[in-house]
Amino acid sequence: MALKRIARVYLILGRTFNAWFSPVITGLMVLLLRIIVGVGRVLDHIIFWSIRKPLKDPIIIVGNPRSGTTFLHRFLINEKIGTGSELWQMLYPSVTVQKCIRPFLPFLEKISPARHHSTAAHKTSLTSIETDDVSLLFRYLDGFFLYGFFLTFDEEDLFHWVDPNITDRSSRDFSWFESMWKRNILTNKGDRYIGKLFSLSSNLPAFQERFPSAKVLYMVRDPLKVIPSGLSLVTGVLDKRFNFWALDENLQMRFIDRLYNALVELLNRFHHDWVNNNINKENVLVVRFDFMMDDFEALMDQIINFIGIEKKDSLTQVIQQTAESQRNYKSDHKYDLEKFGLSEEKIKNDCRSIYKTFLS
Repeated sequence: MALKRIARVYLILGRTFNAWFSPVITGLMVLLLRIIVGVGRVLDHIIFWSIRKPLKDPIIIVGNPRSGTTFLHRFLINEKIGTGSELWQMLYPSVTVQKCIRPFLPFLEKISPARHHSTAAHKTSLTSIETDDVSLLFRYLDGFFLYGFFLTFDEEDLFHWVDPNITDRSSRDFSWFESMWKRNILTNKGDRYIGKLFSLSSNLPAFQERFPSAKVLYMVRDPLKVIPSGLSLVTGVLDKRFNFWALDENLQMRFIDRLYNALVELLNRFHHDWVNNNINKENVLVVRFDFMMDDFEALMDQIINFIGIEKKDSLTQVIQQTAESQRNYKSDHKYDLEKFGLSEEKIKNDCRSIYKTFLS
């Protein structure tokens, strides 16, 4: 199946962007990287015995892209409540390799894929804390990142390739996350992992079965804001790298329509599991974006109580300062519905259950 995905992505890049040679070079570099990381991971088990220890109640932030997950993720990690994965650590998920690579990060930054990311959404670099979903793209050329950035261009809608209800690779993915988290806890000298996985919106019951003690913060934002913002984020990256808005208009709209449906599906999958009690709600805290922006102090009181940590005076001071900043924050990330062929009525109708349950 991996070879099938590689071949399909290669054809998509060639047919869509006339990029036939550069993907071959990229593929050879990735193969070399896989060999190096593979050797490093074997050495990890010999040298670093602590990666065999069980995870301590991980904290996982879930929610659609542009729902506030990145801000909350980075805030909790910056305040030492736990540790997460920087982008370079997901590229080189071996403690042994990371120790060798770290001095060369300034050079690697110049050729990093993060340089194509729009800074209007949020700043991204090799040393930025990022979503753990991207590690599946690096490791298996799979997951929602693969669909969102590449498979959506295919003539056939390939959402079933990444849909856990149809193609369930949960066991593989969760084992990978656990092994990566343990290594990055060691590298970052932490004791509790804080991850961010937007893909869990579609598969949270299976995750809770594998990690029953995990604490989940589920972010909810008005779909009228989060969906076009998510579309703008992805198309912005593609435009910077492949000149997306110069493509045939029919191809643009087909891509946008598929990505829109996938983003809506993520929202509705979580909602379905929530209202049908497929989720252990005792270990899930629903966090509203507007609440995070308007009353950050009260929200953090809820989160601190939920994840079970002590609220120190130094943390209280930072929370108060951040709350003031949040109330005055205005994003530079601009987008409009018409650009994506959408209307307010369509989004509200497609996401009516989200409004009714979480935003009423």
